[in-house]
Amino acid sequence: MKSDSKTSGKKPGAPAGKGTRYIAREPDGNGVIHYTDTEHDTWRRLIERQLEVVPGRACDEYLHGLELLDLPRERIPQLEEVSSVLRRETGWEVARVPALIGFETFFGLLAERKFPVATFIRTPEEFDYLQEPDIFHEIFGHCAMLTNPAFANFTQKYGQLGLAASPKERAYLARLYWFTVEFGLLQTKGGLRIYGGGILSSPKETLYALGDEPARYDFDVLDALRTPYRIDIVQPVYYVLNDLQQLQELTEIDLMARARKAIELGLFEPRFPPRDAA
Repeated sequence: MKSDSKTSGKKPGAPAGKGTRYIAREPDGNGVIHYTDTEHDTWRRLIERQLEVVPGRACDEYLHGLELLDLPRERIPQLEEVSSVLRRETGWEVARVPALIGFETFFGLLAERKFPVATFIRTPEEFDYLQEPDIFHEIFGHCAMLTNPAFANFTQKYGQLGLAASPKERAYLARLYWFTVEFGLLQTKGGLRIYGGGILSSPKETLYALGDEPARYDFDVLDALRTPYRIDIVQPVYYVLNDLQQLQELTEIDLMARARKAIELGLFEPRFPPRDAA
């Protein structure tokens, strides 16, 4: 079963230009990126569809960030429109990148409080499922949360850790990113809510994540580091934070020691079939 979420092809760092037919758009001499009417219409359709399902399901911090960003409905926003809000709120900005980027670029940008955004949008033919992260996934899915200090600090810390990690350590750290930034859930006074961008950019996963089918566990950093995932299916497992302050607390512990412990213990048994058997 494929998810229609915009899964993150460049997280934890796919080689630049590999496995994608999309080409990121370049700005003109004034720094403006020009898109076609079809591309603007794709953005409009995507954002209108998702705005129908996130209220009451996304966490308050995400919805507040969405208000701050005030994203246009009828056109793809320019990156500076998003960056100006992020700089004011948390000192972050977005950075234009190709469709897929490498490890060093990805981690380096995050370490500098720059969130990579590929400046292309999916074609109408791939409206419901696209494996690469397009501009809708990155901006609508992730940038609202980057207005939250705890989330913003954790994302920067992840980039710093990734730069210093070995290839094997990076593979384990990728699971931590996956089960927080991409597919994280939050327990609130009003009930279970979503903060992960991989969920919030997908109508199917937004509904599925809060339904009865998946397993949900209280967040434990070691467990998250040891949990396998696949990018092309809805997630069989989610981890739930008690509050976003837990992300801030992760920046204050020795996460690399936890990653090395996870390597020593090994991965949990996958809750999904191998890709070639799916």
